Amino acid sequence: MEAPPKQPRPRRRGPAQLATVAAPLAVLIATAACGTPAASAPAERPPATSPTGSSGGAAGDATSRDTTSDATSGATSAQADDLPAPGAKIPTSAGALATALKETTAKLNDAIDAWTKSGRTAKGGPPRDVELLALYQQRVYRYAARHPDLAARAFARLPAALASQAKDNTAAIRELLALARPIKPSAVFKTQKARPAGELLGYFKKAERRFGVEWEVLAAVMFAETKFGRVRSDSYVGAQGPMQFMPATWKAYGLGGNVQNPRDAVMGAANYLKATGAPRDYRRALHAYNPSRAYVNAILAHSRQIKRDPRAYYAYYSWQVFVLTTAGERRLTGP
Repeated sequence: MEAPPKQPRPRRRGPAQLATVAAPLAVLIATAACGTPAASAPAERPPATSPTGSSGGAAGDATSRDTTSDATSGATSAQADDLPAPGAKIPTSAGALATALKETTAKLNDAIDAWTKSGRTAKGGPPRDVELLALYQQRVYRYAARHPDLAARAFARLPAALASQAKDNTAAIRELLALARPIKPSAVFKTQKARPAGELLGYFKKAERRFGVEWEVLAAVMFAETKFGRVRSDSYVGAQGPMQFMPATWKAYGLGGNVQNPRDAVMGAANYLKATGAPRDYRRALHAYNPSRAYVNAILAHSRQIKRDPRAYYAYYSWQVFVLTTAGERRLTGP
């Protein structure tokens, strides 16, 4: 394989200000511009600059309100009166939290099955039942991430498969929240509707065929960086697009495409990850993408869930953007 083009080594920067629930926009849960390679990186030289330009959380957890739901499709499997309201209360006892997570996940899986079988995943956003159930599931996991003792007691009451999923999701959120730094309530973020889940899935799989980088990993990166493109704002260090590339890195690995175009951005990310070690060493490649162990752990945890059950992709796609401010957490997209 040809050596990656050399680029000027950028100075090390602190965590990004945005964080999505998977890897925060420093504020979000899991989205932040990627940082510079750490001095302890593997001997085989990675590119001198990472795509996003900062070692912190991601940007997909912090943007302004978006209306990605497909309002015309209505509930697919869950009855409207059986759906949680956007601000439904999160249980605070272990038993009730376990029951809420178990019931919500079962209903969400049924709703996703109905959605994918309908053939509508390539058109518009998720149906109302998927959107509301996914939001409640996301809020439960965010609460669990902030209350580890309660989460441990609750997860011990779950079936093994769901307990494993819950531990992965909660750990990923907790890792990314640890990178987050609250921003001022007056901060402005630009958001937009995500491209349809089926359309994005096509881009991930095409990139996998071309570069050998697993589509689940690419999906997890976009999820963490911008909540599948819902975050439009550049990161505070200038990373751009749905996969959050710094301009110099995009010039070297973007294959001449448009950094704001989801298809081009996915191809550029796959190209970069391939150049830095994937698929042989995903941990190394992801660390080059964003030099944060927490970020790498979160991406691998989310991609692992998608591999175990493809419905996790559609659930993550339906999670929303949250921002952590000095006045408290705020949701910027969704119902």
